[in-house]
Amino acid sequence: MIMTKKNMVVTRTLGVALVAALGLGGCATYKDEFATINSRLDSLDTKVQGAAQSAESANQSAQQANQRLDQIESRVQRLESVPAKRQPRG
Repeated sequence: MIMTKKNMVVTRTLGVALVAALGLGGCATYKDEFATINSRLDSLDTKVQGAAQSAESANQSAQQANQRLDQIESRVQRLESVPAKRQPRG
């Protein structure tokens, strides 16, 4: 078979199409892998957000507990500083 210009163009076109098809086939594999990775990242992000909300709630509770302790501490100090009003019986 004699290679004419038309045959060379067809051969090159087929070669380019074959390379493109193989390349796009590889992209589909990567697309699936990226979808799996993105799904895992979304799941992890949801867990991190939940943990952050729990931590914020715990922080608020701790602040409230500290405020109550401060109030009690000031009351205890006042009671300890007041002199005894009664004389012991003897």
